[in-house]
Amino acid sequence: MAKDKFIVEVEPSKPAKDGKPSIGPVYRSIFAKDGFPAPIPGLDCCWDIFRLSVEKYPNNRMLGRREIVDGKPGKYSWMTYKEVYDVVLKIGNSIRACGIEEGGRCGIYGSNSPEWIMSMEACNAHGLYCVPLYDTLGAGAIEFIICHAEVALAFVEEKKVSELLKTFPGAATYLKTIVSFGGVTSEQKEEAEKYGAAIYSWHEFLSLGKHKDFDLPVKQKTDICTIMYTSGTTGDPKGVMISNKSIVTLIAGVQCLLSNVNESLTVNDVYLSYLPLAHIFDRVIEECFINHGASIGFWRGDVKLLVEDIAELKPTIFCAVPRVLERIYAGLQLKISSGGFVKQTMFNFAYSLKLRNMRKGQKHAEASPICDKVVFSKVKQGLGGKVRLILSGAAPLASHVEEFLRVVSGSYVLQGYGLTETCAGTFVSIPDELKMLGTVGPPVPNVEVCLESVPEMGYDALSSTPRGEVCVRGDTLFSGYFKREDLTKEVFVDGWFHTGDVGEWQADGSLKIIDRKKNIFKLSQGEYVAVENLENIYGLVSDIDSIWVYGNSFESFLVAIINPSQPAVERWAEQNDISGDFKALCENTKVKEYFLGELARISKEKKLKGFEVIRAVHLDPVPFDMERDLITPTFKKKRPQLLKYYQ
Repeated sequence: MAKDKFIVEVEPSKPAKDGKPSIGPVYRSIFAKDGFPAPIPGLDCCWDIFRLSVEKYPNNRMLGRREIVDGKPGKYSWMTYKEVYDVVLKIGNSIRACGIEEGGRCGIYGSNSPEWIMSMEACNAHGLYCVPLYDTLGAGAIEFIICHAEVALAFVEEKKVSELLKTFPGAATYLKTIVSFGGVTSEQKEEAEKYGAAIYSWHEFLSLGKHKDFDLPVKQKTDICTIMYTSGTTGDPKGVMISNKSIVTLIAGVQCLLSNVNESLTVNDVYLSYLPLAHIFDRVIEECFINHGASIGFWRGDVKLLVEDIAELKPTIFCAVPRVLERIYAGLQLKISSGGFVKQTMFNFAYSLKLRNMRKGQKHAEASPICDKVVFSKVKQGLGGKVRLILSGAAPLASHVEEFLRVVSGSYVLQGYGLTETCAGTFVSIPDELKMLGTVGPPVPNVEVCLESVPEMGYDALSSTPRGEVCVRGDTLFSGYFKREDLTKEVFVDGWFHTGDVGEWQADGSLKIIDRKKNIFKLSQGEYVAVENLENIYGLVSDIDSIWVYGNSFESFLVAIINPSQPAVERWAEQNDISGDFKALCENTKVKEYFLGELARISKEKKLKGFEVIRAVHLDPVPFDMERDLITPTFKKKRPQLLKYYQ
């Protein structure tokens, strides 16, 4: 890797020894070549992040939500940093008045809201562990988390109170206080009291600590601030313990990275909070915004209304999971194809012109200002008109979607990679580097990374194209799995966290995630199939929204379940004079043959081996969803469940 552009080597590779696989060189970001960014003075814990911003920016807008006037959503109304701070102190005193001491556990259950953040900050103030509870794991999981983490008090969105009460009597041993973000009914009060728990409306709860003034404990960097339970594709959820140090280190790294690429956050930045705060991705982004005195506006909790909320809030930075960006992409494609011949021709011309210039190395803002103004400005307006950065995380973003958005959105589109265990961002691509398309970019400036060979899958970290399991070291790492020392030891070896993901270094120092260490099976002819890699390749067919590939050692070939793109299928059917609704089309043999042909085309193009070609498909008009337990909340496929469902 002579052209090391964005990474520097800090330790040489190690050969295989005593049955342990070989390990590639250790790298860090070029922006950290002289050492990791220094910790930000005075920032020792998550409470400091908020407290210092209140001192610096008391009157800045901090948290906003849309007012509903006569049943119609109006403008955003805002609370300032100082107003939020005053409520947070009240919440903190009320929690302590319920007898909860430092190190106690508070659950938060519900979609993102100002109350969510204020409850979290109250936990930060008093050294309590904030434990997000999220319903996409099902009712059983919420009960599991309350009992496993020994949650004594839970904050809950008003419409979720009845859901939380379903965890009784099982959770009653630990859960003694329930606080609604809104009101509570008399039936709910009776129900809770039956199991020995107290339940309060938001206003009742705030008055509990009225004349009390509890001292804030001194908090250490190593103190745990949150236990985030990850869904995991197998077994019970695992409680990932995240310390103050992880989050403040990450913030210093993000700051260093953004200033190096001239995109620093400022007080004028605006963020739309809709990705679940129960996940680390959104939590750390919001901490970064709070650290800069910037503004966070909340969505109304409905995916169908997301675009309206965006238009009203006009965010400057938009974070998304691929699912959301794929929806935006599909919507734009539909608009273009239904816009008539002239509009379509003009769009295609502008697109190829700008892409050509970007491929020559021109920055997105300079590649074709005229096309931006005349053709692409409508796309930018669709996202509110002010977005300068679109960040995608949680799962791989299809390259054709990433390229399209980089050309038409008028903003940087960056793909990041990280896990709850690495405190989210571990890799992120660099603005205006089109060559990084389809990669997760180089490491962030506060971690060290190496690849470890996986001989049984044929991945060699020492070959000319280094591939292997991604291992991470640094202060952003988690402090272990709560009450599961055994699982912690499995993934933490000699200070290195083993992610279970297989990566491939690119010449410029960016990384491509190509596989998952465990997603491998044998076909009857003894050939190993790395299924994730195949799904990424077959996913390049633009008419496929999602694909699950399956095989086992009793069969000699692969099969697939496909979620086809509805507009694409309907368009194809129309062109080929096939009638019927979407469901009927998915069952039509001719449509299936069309998809098999498309899969065969791409497998030829990508030179796949014979046994990697898909021989049969089933088209499911309903996308893989959490209701049927087929995917995790971050849209990762649950393979055992998919098999059971589609058997």
